[in-house]
Amino acid sequence: MTILHLNCDYIWTTLHKKMIDHLTKLGIKNTVFAPVCKVEKNIVDISENEYVIKCFNKLDRYFFGIKQFKIMKSLEKCISVSEYDLIHAYYLFTDGNYARIISRKYNIPYVVAVRNTDVNVFFKHMIHLRCVGIKILKDARTVFFLSESYKRQVLYSYVPSKIRHEIEQKCVVLPNGIDNYWLDNKYLEKNYEETEKRIKNKNIRLIYAGRIDKNKNIELTVEAIRILEREGWSAHLTIVGPIEDQSIYERLRNEHSVTYIQKLVKEDLINRYRLADIFVMPSHTESFGLVYAEAMTQGLPVIYTRGQGFDQQFEKGMVGYAVSDEDPMELVEAIKNCASRYKHISSNALEVVGKFDWNNICLMYQKIYSNIINPLG
Repeated sequence: MTILHLNCDYIWTTLHKKMIDHLTKLGIKNTVFAPVCKVEKNIVDISENEYVIKCFNKLDRYFFGIKQFKIMKSLEKCISVSEYDLIHAYYLFTDGNYARIISRKYNIPYVVAVRNTDVNVFFKHMIHLRCVGIKILKDARTVFFLSESYKRQVLYSYVPSKIRHEIEQKCVVLPNGIDNYWLDNKYLEKNYEETEKRIKNKNIRLIYAGRIDKNKNIELTVEAIRILEREGWSAHLTIVGPIEDQSIYERLRNEHSVTYIQKLVKEDLINRYRLADIFVMPSHTESFGLVYAEAMTQGLPVIYTRGQGFDQQFEKGMVGYAVSDEDPMELVEAIKNCASRYKHISSNALEVVGKFDWNNICLMYQKIYSNIINPLG
């Protein structure tokens, strides 16, 4: 089968490259079209059948129709669309809109994914484009969500009730996968006796890995630590990652309970995870949050944001807890709950983290693609 992948974010993260590589190993012929307004500082090495095309400018971002027209014309200019069996659009609005137009023009089915910016930017704030999003959902053969929480949010906040069931019937929840390195190096020798003894003495080690910016909401964790300290706990937060917002870093750097470490390669980050007890990231918005899954491979309970991409991946308390991104007291209670059931939650995390294995996830994609292309088998 031949799949045309439309992905406006392809060169800015290695995530989708890994997915394409796994799909290729399954015998699928993949072509990627990535429309961009600039190509500087991309972090993905472009391979054969991956087209990164500069086809719009920054100003076009404010004119959805013009930007879409330019993207579609560039696609048709460099790729023979009629040769493909299926189109996979990675973002509902930016990729899905011209996927829908191309699908109609060439009579090729398409599938589409709904991500963070679709939910928290386009649907939420761009009211004039909501009808476009609904049309894309309605005409897609399959609609992918990274989490059950995003699926419910879209279906019950934006999809009209008269077509809700129709769209829900073709929704599939598939998470992102993580690098095989993490699954191949699970921390199966974790010393629970030592950890639980320290936690019993109200000594807890928290960790966060990722960008230092407003969205990641690190300051809420610091507020929670202050509350824990007033209650007699000794709590410490290790922050690992690049500084995107200098003002936030300046507010954090003088906190006695915080240690900052620059971004680490995974071979060094894994050792930091093994020194910690709980992974905490109460982001305001999050498409998925690969770092939660990566931390789970090291036996860390995880605390994540309610209603965002990682929420409802597992039952409450199985691998950690969902919290509000505004309530430090709720975060305090989540930390205490993880501490009180530490070995149980940690063991669960190690046991179920295989859910994020790209091999299994891409087998699901392959099956869905096949069912659409050859519905009769």
